[in-house]
Amino acid sequence: MARQSLAARAAQSHPHLLQVFWYRYRRNRLGVFGLAIVVLLLLMGVLAPWLAPHDPYATSRDRFLPPLSPGHLLGTDHLGRDVLSGIIWGSRVSLLVGFLAAATAMVIGIAVGAISGYYGGAVDAVLMRITELFQVIPRFVLALLVVAFFGSGLGKLILVIGVLSWPQIARLVRGQYLSHKALPYVDGARVLGMGSGRIMFSEILPNVTAPIIVTASLDIAQAILLEASLGFFGLGDPNVPSWGGMLNNAQDYLRLAWWMSVFPGAAIALAVLGFNLVGDAVNEATNPRLREG
Repeated sequence: MARQSLAARAAQSHPHLLQVFWYRYRRNRLGVFGLAIVVLLLLMGVLAPWLAPHDPYATSRDRFLPPLSPGHLLGTDHLGRDVLSGIIWGSRVSLLVGFLAAATAMVIGIAVGAISGYYGGAVDAVLMRITELFQVIPRFVLALLVVAFFGSGLGKLILVIGVLSWPQIARLVRGQYLSHKALPYVDGARVLGMGSGRIMFSEILPNVTAPIIVTASLDIAQAILLEASLGFFGLGDPNVPSWGGMLNNAQDYLRLAWWMSVFPGAAIALAVLGFNLVGDAVNEATNPRLREG
């Protein structure tokens, strides 16, 4: 009979594990607040076609209408476009970039960290030097150069941000694997004849997912911020509405139409705050050293 992973057996032994996690999570009020922000953003992105009162690209003669104007709750921009519609549709781009870039970083980081921590020696030394090289390069500057030279399509933005965000996860996973590979359950897996790949990804990985999830949530926030920063400098995808692009359009009208910059900026700040609060709360709920009682 094939040996089950420790995580699978734990799930069977503790069917209410998710309930226990939620009980611990909801004790963190800031974490619940952050989760509410994230859920609201997700709903806004998914329901954008039904929630947006106007086409985000539709121009009109109603330029620079202030907030609370009839038909335009958050006002209009220099081309008469509805600001609220732009923010609602822009949430799709920010969340898409955030989640896919974080997923890309997780795949690369987990692979590099697992191989480095499990095998050690020369393999570990080489992979960690490569990781350190990526860490010392300013991400924003490198992303700026890559997008400026190769274009600013949405797929390219996701790939660039993901490729530049994996070192932190790699170092975290490496540390976890260094401590877990010497534990008895790994020795037992070797005795049963399991290969290195199966031990790394079927046995050890399920036991180190909690800190990876925490780091991934923080990476989502950083990816959203980086995409918005590129958009602010005019290097975002011009074919999709984005919060950074709205800030770029607002630069010349800061005194004339303050709402063009304030509302997209507030959306970015709330998104980043929400994912950071969720990450902190997940860390507190899953880290035994941070639990009370």
